Amino acid sequence: MIEELNKHYGYQFEPALIEEINRVATYLEVPEGKDLIKPGQYIKSMPLLLKGSIKVMRPDNDGEELLLYHLDEGDTCAMTMTCCVDNTKSEIHAVSETPSTLLMIPINKIEEWSSKYKTWRNYVFNSYHARMMELLESIDNIAFNNMDHRLENYLNNKVSILNSKHIYTTHKEIASDLHTSRVVISRLLKKMENNKKIKLHRSFIEVL
Repeated sequence: MIEELNKHYGYQFEPALIEEINRVATYLEVPEGKDLIKPGQYIKSMPLLLKGSIKVMRPDNDGEELLLYHLDEGDTCAMTMTCCVDNTKSEIHAVSETPSTLLMIPINKIEEWSSKYKTWRNYVFNSYHARMMELLESIDNIAFNNMDHRLENYLNNKVSILNSKHIYTTHKEIASDLHTSRVVISRLLKKMENNKKIKLHRSFIEVL
Protein backbone atom coordinates (compact mmCIF):
# COMPACT_ATOMS: atom_id res chain seq x y z
CA MET A 1 0.00 0.00 0.00
CA ILE A 2 3.00 2.28 0.57
CA GLU A 3 3.61 2.47 -3.19
CA GLU A 4 0.05 3.63 -3.88
CA LEU A 5 0.22 6.14 -1.04
CA ASN A 6 3.45 7.60 -2.35
CA LYS A 7 2.02 7.72 -5.88
CA HIS A 8 -0.99 9.81 -4.86
CA TYR A 9 0.20 11.65 -1.75
CA GLY A 10 3.99 11.39 -1.58
CA TYR A 11 4.41 14.80 -3.18
CA GLN A 12 2.35 16.50 -0.44
CA PHE A 13 2.60 14.31 2.72
CA GLU A 14 5.78 13.82 4.72
CA PRO A 15 7.11 10.23 5.05
CA ALA A 16 6.04 9.99 8.71
CA LEU A 17 2.42 10.74 7.78
CA ILE A 18 2.53 8.25 4.90
CA GLU A 19 3.74 5.62 7.39
CA GLU A 20 0.90 6.41 9.81
CA ILE A 21 -1.72 6.24 7.07
CA ASN A 22 -0.31 2.91 5.97
CA ARG A 23 -0.51 1.60 9.55
CA VAL A 24 -4.02 2.72 10.57
CA ALA A 25 -6.04 2.99 7.34
CA THR A 26 -8.43 0.30 6.15
CA TYR A 27 -7.98 -0.68 2.49
CA LEU A 28 -11.30 -0.95 0.64
CA GLU A 29 -12.13 -1.99 -2.92
CA VAL A 30 -15.70 -1.40 -4.11
CA PRO A 31 -17.51 -2.15 -7.38
CA GLU A 32 -19.34 0.38 -9.52
CA GLY A 33 -22.66 1.49 -8.01
CA LYS A 34 -21.73 0.74 -4.39
CA ASP A 35 -23.38 2.89 -1.71
CA LEU A 36 -20.53 4.31 0.38
CA ILE A 37 -22.45 6.83 2.49
CA LYS A 38 -26.20 6.95 3.03
CA PRO A 39 -28.30 9.83 4.39
CA GLY A 40 -28.88 9.52 8.13
CA GLN A 41 -25.79 7.38 8.66
CA TYR A 42 -23.16 8.18 11.29
CA ILE A 43 -19.73 8.29 9.68
CA LYS A 44 -16.82 6.76 11.56
CA SER A 45 -14.05 7.13 8.99
CA MET A 46 -12.89 9.50 6.26
CA PRO A 47 -12.10 8.25 2.73
CA LEU A 48 -8.98 8.88 0.70
CA LEU A 49 -9.69 7.94 -2.90
CA LEU A 50 -6.79 6.08 -4.50
CA LYS A 51 -8.54 5.00 -7.68
CA GLY A 52 -11.89 5.52 -9.40
CA SER A 53 -14.63 8.11 -9.14
CA ILE A 54 -17.35 8.79 -6.58
CA LYS A 55 -20.38 11.02 -7.00
CA VAL A 56 -21.82 12.86 -4.03
CA MET A 57 -25.52 13.73 -4.07
CA ARG A 58 -27.99 15.56 -1.89
CA PRO A 59 -31.41 13.87 -1.47
CA ASP A 60 -34.64 15.81 -0.97
CA ASN A 61 -37.75 14.90 1.02
CA ASP A 62 -39.29 13.22 -2.03
CA GLY A 63 -36.40 10.83 -2.53
CA GLU A 64 -35.00 12.70 -5.55
CA GLU A 65 -31.27 13.47 -5.60
CA LEU A 66 -29.20 16.36 -6.90
CA LEU A 67 -25.59 15.84 -7.94
CA LEU A 68 -23.30 18.07 -5.85
CA TYR A 69 -19.80 17.10 -6.98
CA HIS A 70 -17.49 14.25 -7.96
CA LEU A 71 -14.48 12.89 -6.10
CA ASP A 72 -11.51 11.86 -8.21
CA GLU A 73 -8.22 10.11 -7.47
CA GLY A 74 -6.39 11.79 -4.58
CA ASP A 75 -9.55 13.50 -3.27
CA THR A 76 -11.45 13.25 -0.03
CA CYS A 77 -14.96 14.38 0.93
CA ALA A 78 -15.23 17.60 2.95
CA MET A 79 -18.76 16.80 4.09
CA THR A 80 -17.59 13.44 5.40
CA MET A 81 -14.88 15.16 7.43
CA THR A 82 -17.44 17.52 8.95
CA CYS A 83 -19.74 14.65 9.95
CA CYS A 84 -16.81 12.73 11.46
CA VAL A 85 -15.54 15.61 13.57
CA ASP A 86 -18.99 16.77 14.74
CA ASN A 87 -20.38 13.22 15.10
CA THR A 88 -23.48 14.19 13.12
CA LYS A 89 -25.57 12.16 10.72
CA SER A 90 -24.78 12.33 7.01
CA GLU A 91 -26.96 14.48 4.79
CA ILE A 92 -25.40 13.21 1.58
CA HIS A 93 -25.45 10.06 -0.53
CA ALA A 94 -22.10 8.92 -1.94
CA VAL A 95 -21.96 6.23 -4.64
CA SER A 96 -18.98 4.76 -6.51
CA GLU A 97 -19.33 5.77 -10.15
CA THR A 98 -16.61 3.36 -11.26
CA PRO A 99 -14.82 0.48 -9.51
CA SER A 100 -12.91 2.32 -6.80
CA THR A 101 -10.15 1.84 -4.25
CA LEU A 102 -10.24 3.78 -0.99
CA LEU A 103 -8.35 4.13 2.26
CA MET A 104 -10.63 4.69 5.24
CA ILE A 105 -9.05 6.90 7.93
CA PRO A 106 -10.31 6.39 11.52
CA ILE A 107 -12.20 9.38 12.93
CA ASN A 108 -9.79 9.89 15.85
CA LYS A 109 -6.88 10.53 13.47
CA ILE A 110 -8.46 13.44 11.58
CA GLU A 111 -7.98 16.05 14.32
CA GLU A 112 -4.83 14.43 15.71
CA TRP A 113 -3.05 14.70 12.37
CA SER A 114 -4.31 18.29 11.86
CA SER A 115 -2.25 19.42 14.83
CA LYS A 116 0.63 16.99 14.23
CA TYR A 117 1.21 17.39 10.49
CA LYS A 118 1.12 20.68 8.60
CA THR A 119 0.77 18.84 5.28
CA TRP A 120 -2.36 17.03 6.51
CA ARG A 121 -3.86 20.31 7.73
CA ASN A 122 -3.18 21.92 4.35
CA TYR A 123 -4.69 18.91 2.57
CA VAL A 124 -7.88 19.17 4.64
CA PHE A 125 -8.19 22.93 4.05
CA ASN A 126 -7.52 22.55 0.33
CA SER A 127 -10.12 19.79 0.12
CA TYR A 128 -12.71 22.01 1.78
CA HIS A 129 -11.88 24.78 -0.69
CA ALA A 130 -12.05 22.49 -3.74
CA ARG A 131 -15.42 21.03 -2.72
CA MET A 132 -16.77 24.51 -1.97
CA MET A 133 -15.77 25.70 -5.45
CA GLU A 134 -17.51 22.69 -6.99
CA LEU A 135 -20.62 23.38 -4.92
CA LEU A 136 -20.63 26.99 -6.11
CA GLU A 137 -20.28 25.76 -9.69
CA SER A 138 -23.27 23.47 -9.16
CA ILE A 139 -25.29 26.35 -7.74
CA ASP A 140 -24.31 28.58 -10.67
CA ASN A 141 -25.36 25.85 -13.09
CA ILE A 142 -28.76 25.57 -11.47
CA ALA A 143 -29.31 29.30 -11.04
CA PHE A 144 -27.89 30.73 -14.24
CA ASN A 145 -27.69 28.00 -16.89
CA ASN A 146 -30.56 26.44 -18.74
CA MET A 147 -30.81 22.66 -18.90
CA ASP A 148 -29.03 22.55 -22.29
CA HIS A 149 -25.87 24.02 -20.77
CA ARG A 150 -26.18 21.98 -17.59
CA LEU A 151 -26.40 18.77 -19.59
CA GLU A 152 -23.43 19.71 -21.76
CA ASN A 153 -21.35 20.58 -18.66
CA TYR A 154 -22.42 17.30 -17.07
CA LEU A 155 -21.27 15.24 -20.06
CA ASN A 156 -17.99 17.14 -20.34
CA ASN A 157 -17.31 16.53 -16.64
CA LYS A 158 -18.02 12.84 -17.16
CA VAL A 159 -15.50 12.69 -20.02
CA SER A 160 -12.89 14.34 -17.80
CA ILE A 161 -13.58 12.09 -14.79
CA LEU A 162 -13.76 8.82 -16.71
CA ASN A 163 -11.02 9.78 -19.18
CA SER A 164 -13.20 8.43 -21.96
CA LYS A 165 -15.55 9.89 -24.55
CA HIS A 166 -17.82 6.85 -24.14
CA ILE A 167 -20.21 7.41 -21.23
CA TYR A 168 -22.05 4.28 -20.12
CA THR A 169 -25.18 5.55 -18.41
CA THR A 170 -28.93 5.82 -18.87
CA HIS A 171 -31.14 8.79 -19.61
CA LYS A 172 -32.88 8.11 -16.30
CA GLU A 173 -29.61 8.29 -14.34
CA ILE A 174 -28.64 11.59 -15.99
CA ALA A 175 -32.10 12.97 -15.24
CA SER A 176 -31.72 11.94 -11.60
CA ASP A 177 -28.29 13.60 -11.30
CA LEU A 178 -29.59 16.83 -12.86
CA HIS A 179 -32.89 16.74 -10.96
CA THR A 180 -35.13 16.75 -14.01
CA SER A 181 -37.25 14.28 -15.99
CA ARG A 182 -36.04 11.50 -18.28
CA VAL A 183 -38.21 12.89 -21.10
CA VAL A 184 -36.41 16.25 -20.93
CA ILE A 185 -32.97 14.59 -20.96
CA SER A 186 -33.89 12.33 -23.89
CA ARG A 187 -35.11 15.32 -25.90
CA LEU A 188 -31.98 17.36 -25.16
CA LEU A 189 -29.65 14.46 -25.94
CA LYS A 190 -31.37 14.02 -29.29
CA LYS A 191 -30.93 17.73 -29.93
CA MET A 192 -27.21 17.45 -29.10
CA GLU A 193 -26.93 14.50 -31.48
CA ASN A 194 -28.57 16.50 -34.27
CA ASN A 195 -26.03 19.26 -33.59
CA LYS A 196 -23.18 16.72 -33.95
CA LYS A 197 -22.04 17.15 -30.35
CA ILE A 198 -22.73 13.55 -29.33
CA LYS A 199 -23.70 10.23 -30.85
CA LEU A 200 -26.27 8.06 -29.08
CA HIS A 201 -25.64 4.33 -28.93
CA ARG A 202 -27.71 1.55 -27.39
CA SER A 203 -25.73 1.37 -24.15
CA PHE A 204 -23.57 4.50 -24.11
CA ILE A 205 -23.24 8.12 -25.21
CA GLU A 206 -20.28 9.07 -27.37
CA VAL A 207 -19.10 12.67 -26.95
CA LEU A 208 -17.78 13.93 -30.27
